Amino acid sequence: MLFAADEFRQLIIGNTLKSLDEWAPAHENLLLGTAAQESSMGSSLKRGRLLGIYHISPNTHRAVWDKYLIHYPDLASRIRGLAGQHSFILDPHGELISNLKYATAIAWLIYRRVEQALPTADDIPGLARYWHRHFHARASAPSADFIASYQHYICEKQEFAA
Repeated sequence: MLFAADEFRQLIIGNTLKSLDEWAPAHENLLLGTAAQESSMGSSLKRGRLLGIYHISPNTHRAVWDKYLIHYPDLASRIRGLAGQHSFILDPHGELISNLKYATAIAWLIYRRVEQALPTADDIPGLARYWHRHFHARASAPSADFIASYQHYICEKQEFAA
């Protein structure tokens, strides 16, 4: 399954961020770039223990709930409202694969729990560095990979300097 970037931006990322009162162009671009880098816009929904379009691990998913959302009960309630009533109880990590809005909310919270200013929406190299530092800081996936994925899946015609 491969998602069109414009539709995914509007229908999933934009709607999810707006429902959380968190929408901003930089937030949208960061999440779109994350989906492009992590799963090639949905062409790979599971890689090892990494799940969904953002390739979130069960441990990270649990940490968002246990170490971050525990301090924000109103936000936790809104996030829980995005999850399926029965499926979340039976398989909470499965929601990362089957529920795009829930997965997007969790991916956003992975970033939100970091108290560091986000680069501007048009600073793709800056967003790439932010992704690398705060989402999946692995040596095997440098910021240049994020930029290449963003360029390939989101805006093929633009060139970005790393």
